[in-house]
Amino acid sequence: MPDSPLRIAIVAGEPSGDVLAAGMVAELRKRYPNAILEGIGGDNMKRMGFHSLFDMETLSVMGLVEVLRHLPAILKVKNDLLAYLEKFPPDVYVGVDAPDFNLRVEKVLKQRGIKTVHYVSPTVWAWREKRIHKIKAAASRVLGLFPFEAQVYEKYQVPYTFVGHTLADAIELAPDQVAARAALDLPDTGPVMAVLPGSRGGELKALLPVFVATIKQVKQQLPACLFVIPAANQYRMETIQTYLKESVPELVAGKQIRLTIGNARETMVASDVILLASGTATLEAMLCKRPMVSCYKLSSLTYKIMQRLYKAPYFSLPNLLANEKLVPELLQDDVNPETLAAHLLPLFTQDNSALIARFTEIHKALKLNADKMATQAVVEVINE
Repeated sequence: MPDSPLRIAIVAGEPSGDVLAAGMVAELRKRYPNAILEGIGGDNMKRMGFHSLFDMETLSVMGLVEVLRHLPAILKVKNDLLAYLEKFPPDVYVGVDAPDFNLRVEKVLKQRGIKTVHYVSPTVWAWREKRIHKIKAAASRVLGLFPFEAQVYEKYQVPYTFVGHTLADAIELAPDQVAARAALDLPDTGPVMAVLPGSRGGELKALLPVFVATIKQVKQQLPACLFVIPAANQYRMETIQTYLKESVPELVAGKQIRLTIGNARETMVASDVILLASGTATLEAMLCKRPMVSCYKLSSLTYKIMQRLYKAPYFSLPNLLANEKLVPELLQDDVNPETLAAHLLPLFTQDNSALIARFTEIHKALKLNADKMATQAVVEVINE
């Protein structure tokens, strides 16, 4: 009888993980055309022939306190997934980010004798370093996106592979602003600001009103400026559209605020300046070589907890990668229209060439063909 097809389980918990995993799914399809690739994923993974057993949106929750409200639904997905994987055990399980979910699943599977890979290192270098022991118990190997992570894994003798970042491979070292503006039907000249209030529901609720008020402030000082907001999907698009029509109908009617579904990267490249929620989007903005202001708002309790536990000097990825403050990063009460506008407006007129040069250096360090590197590491784990 012929060998049964390889069965690979992959779980991504949010849009950024969906992007990372999609490249791996595409590479695995090339190597193993008949492989069964299933688990939890978003639209990018599904387009590569991945079968998602559950809705990824259930896992897309950020913040210590915020997770508690969604815990019953998350636990149900976890238990149902483990039951499925017990019935149909994979040759390897790849947990993509979402460490609070994936590491728990990985630990159970590893105890069952199933090989496990955790793709995207939890932030053990920034807070709760002792989590490394849980990672060691859960993952056969960790795949990391950033070079500064390796040190902590070496310290605790946890198998680790730096694979670079798939976004660094996908984005040109010198992105074409003119082409991006043409693709989005924006004028060739004139100031454009990209506004990205986040892809999660909680982020939108916290940041969209502040960002829209900031748009009004910037508009007063820079009347010619156009603003483009890329929504993660149709559902988020409708939420943003409804809020804009209620709060700034004149800017929507005058097409001074444009909405698009997806196209986040094109929007960043087309822009002169970016206002965005901190997260993977700040890395993409850096790779698009655009000056930015990064910010975030947490629940007050989550913020107080993080103040005590977080030990890294920065929270935005460009600053962490550079180990210096390249971009403004604002939290909590500092995330207000006046402060944001005060940081954004100078970026339209100042010389940003030194900043762009620094962004380019970091880009080159991350450009390693991450999809192939990560896939090769998974294959090695399968064959170990």
